[in-house]
Amino acid sequence: MSLTLHAILIPDFVRGLRALSGVLSKAEAHCDANGLDHAEITAAKLTDDMLDFSYQVKSAKVHSLGAIEGTEAGSFSPDTTTPPATFAEQQAMIAETIAALEAMPADRINALEGRDTEFRFGERAFPYLAEDFLLSFSLPNFYFHITTAYDIARWKGVNVGKRDYLGAVRMKKTQ
Repeated sequence: MSLTLHAILIPDFVRGLRALSGVLSKAEAHCDANGLDHAEITAAKLTDDMLDFSYQVKSAKVHSLGAIEGTEAGSFSPDTTTPPATFAEQQAMIAETIAALEAMPADRINALEGRDTEFRFGERAFPYLAEDFLLSFSLPNFYFHITTAYDIARWKGVNVGKRDYLGAVRMKKTQ
């Protein structure tokens, strides 16, 4: 079997987003069961010089669907919009992102291979081939932000473990 961009990216983006949705559900239930304001988690950050939980959740969308859309346009820039602040808004964003990713035909993603893409940060532009940008920049960022959201939730007392982070891994299909 040869690997394609679609086969590498889309199933793992969807799996990671579904796992993140599960972490969000557990975080909301934790807050409700313990009489905590939801902002105890959604506004939490591990250290002063990092961005908060809500930003981490938004960034999972940015480095999955946003990265593909940016690659199609030939340019990707950091998303500076305000992240959704509530668990409900975050869940809706994740659901919309999963639906959009699942609706993308494989040939649309695979056609990106070999295309020029740039990462624009302020006045600077960094050149990539689409596959290099997606695999060496956006995919690691996607995992970084999901991991950071998971870590914040766990640090705040949410009962999540490795299986919550991994989600439904891809296994051999049996008949």
